[in-house]
Amino acid sequence: MSVTSPAALAFLLARRSHPARTLRPPAPAGAELDVLLTAAARAPDHGKLVPWRFVVLDRPALARLAAAVPARGEELGVEPDRVAKMRAQLAEAPLVVAVVAAPRADPRIPEIEQILSAGAVCLGLLNAALAAGWGAAWVTGWVVHDRPFRERHLGLGAGEFVAGMVHIGTASQTPPDRPRPDLAGIVTRAPA
Repeated sequence: MSVTSPAALAFLLARRSHPARTLRPPAPAGAELDVLLTAAARAPDHGKLVPWRFVVLDRPALARLAAAVPARGEELGVEPDRVAKMRAQLAEAPLVVAVVAAPRADPRIPEIEQILSAGAVCLGLLNAALAAGWGAAWVTGWVVHDRPFRERHLGLGAGEFVAGMVHIGTASQTPPDRPRPDLAGIVTRAPA
């Protein structure tokens, strides 16, 4: 029989992300960050393929990425306000962990299961950070969906993509809770 954890269930029922723009230094580093990454790496992984990896973006790396955003935005014809928002999101972040989906060729494990595993890693990292008392948010943005940008600036290989950018830092404010889905509208029961 499994061990119950009412505290963990209470945390999951009350958890909420913090808007990335409200996160400030300090952020976890060293062994403290390793604990969060270790927790995230315990995601379901059918076949033990580890079809994901982490790219830790500290302040200098984030400043470098932010500086590269305007030129790429101009090349792509992205609206100036979206470029400015993306640049600020990177420039102001205390720490970001890019969770990179890296599906493996395996005839037993469908690619979609591997991609969903990467999503589970994102949620695991987000929840680990929140449980450890940090503010955190899982976001992406147009720039990480741009293959040339992510290959050049994040070192992603062919077939890899960013599943999520998990921002972690000290929450400068507690966000209000938002309405959650009504189970009656999203749950159906299969007939017997």
